Amino acid sequence: MAGTERTAKRGREWRIAEAETEQEIRRCWPVFRELRHNIPDEELYVDRWRQQRAEGYRISFLEREDEVLGIAGYRLVNSMAWGRIIYLDDLGVLEEKRGEGLGAALLEHVKKVAEGLDCEAVHLDTGYHRKRAHRTYLRNGFELESHHLKWEVSGT
Repeated sequence: MAGTERTAKRGREWRIAEAETEQEIRRCWPVFRELRHNIPDEELYVDRWRQQRAEGYRISFLEREDEVLGIAGYRLVNSMAWGRIIYLDDLGVLEEKRGEGLGAALLEHVKKVAEGLDCEAVHLDTGYHRKRAHRTYLRNGFELESHHLKWEVSGT
């Protein structure tokens, strides 16, 4: 598995690796199920992953003792506004494992990916209600910089 790294905090070791197969993607489903309530089942999740993978989307996962505890879904983006960046679409840790530094470890992993790809930054959007996530991002060097707006096509 490419991109594997091992680390430990408070005596507990974990491994971060890039999911490369559908089997590995399916192992990440329990975390995505908690993070993305708008995806009702595993098959839709896998279908979306297939589509996004074709567009450069990658998922890294953090596991301990063969259980996936956290995920980071991201992609390389080149934009007029920001230049070459990693856009972090998804970051999640199983509810019962939060507070163990796993989200911070995944953020550090994504930062290393960005540095390795000669990116200028890592960007993300987060919902106003995700206050605990905001604290994690701010503690890990991210800055609040903008609002994200949307317009929905009627009938969808």
